[in-house]
Amino acid sequence: MTVPAFAVEKLGHRFGQRRALSGVSFSIDPGEFTVLLGLNGAGKTTLFSLATRLYAQGEGTIRVFGMDIQRQPLECLQQMGVVFQQPTLDLDLSVEQNLYYHCALHGLSRREAAPRIAVEIERVGLSERRRDKARQLSGGQRRRVEIARALLHHPRLLLLDEPTVGLDISSRQFLLDHVRQLCREAGLAALWATHLIDEAGEGARVIVLHRGEVRADGGAAAILGRTQAPTLRAAFETLVEERAAA
Repeated sequence: MTVPAFAVEKLGHRFGQRRALSGVSFSIDPGEFTVLLGLNGAGKTTLFSLATRLYAQGEGTIRVFGMDIQRQPLECLQQMGVVFQQPTLDLDLSVEQNLYYHCALHGLSRREAAPRIAVEIERVGLSERRRDKARQLSGGQRRRVEIARALLHHPRLLLLDEPTVGLDISSRQFLLDHVRQLCREAGLAALWATHLIDEAGEGARVIVLHRGEVRADGGAAAILGRTQAPTLRAAFETLVEERAAA
């Protein structure tokens, strides 16, 4: 059997008296592009913060390629590439300097880092901007750099938290196409968190998260069948309304 690239089981988290996640369980396989769809405040960023060890984990388990993140945190984190919701580039460093710094954090020498940087920068179409300061780039270009950076240590799992917020349509589509291609061609598993329904796309697996609970999990056709809705947008609205009325 294939070991899931990422698996959470009965994951829960509280902020004081407010429960942000409640019994969340799902897994994604290597090579799978999965959309974590939810409104702002659904719990998406909380889940990512637990998965990346920014928050201490209390309830449930998180496994990365079968490894428990509480028992083997370094091994798990080494398998992850992460693009956080908030931009994290150093704007006063060049594109290249930002990438070399990331490589150094992962123990890569400049000799090891140089060819990896060249490959990833070429993939996102920014080779000619490699010596420009990050602040000289557009928002979409900065996101491209962040995805390139997340892949430099050769992770097998990519976590992206609202990576297209504030970007124009063409930039959003480029990032979606790029990550989907990585899943198809490199066997990368990707969990793409968003509140934008159109980013799910046809054929994508969708996990609907609402108020800290998984409301649906499956392909678009399965979700449409369950809700008897004509579109994924209508299905999502039905699932959210069901929870609100419960």
